[in-house]
Amino acid sequence: MVAAALGAAPPAAAQRVTEAGLQATATFSDPALAVVGATGAVRLSERGRLALTLGIGGSDGSFAWRGEAAGHFLLSPRRRHGMAAYGGGGVAVVGGPVERGYLLLTLGLEADPGSRSGWFAEAGVGGGVRLAGGWRWRWFPAGWGGED
Repeated sequence: MVAAALGAAPPAAAQRVTEAGLQATATFSDPALAVVGATGAVRLSERGRLALTLGIGGSDGSFAWRGEAAGHFLLSPRRRHGMAAYGGGGVAVVGGPVERGYLLLTLGLEADPGSRSGWFAEAGVGGGVRLAGGWRWRWFPAGWGGED
């Protein structure tokens, strides 16, 4: 009976919120860095999101790239209207004039986290003072309910 119930249950991955977006990131250190790229994320729980970002751009007049892996804690993940805050931490790696790895800490605001898309803005540290912003598109599982 338990096996039948487990077999009838939809896969856990089908119940997750997935996200994709565009992100611009700037770090202010020596040398400063600015990149633009893609971001993707999956919400592993209602309030937990795992995000990966890869961007290309420049630093000190040369080509540079930056990759990030971060976990986010969402305070109001189902809000369909208005802003919601989140905090996060992870790691970043940079290539270009400077090739290093960094720990990453960030605080963010995003518009309408329970809707199909919205902007986001972050401030924190990770290779210097770090500012990031962009746009996220979201795909929700069947039955996802938001809050206003």
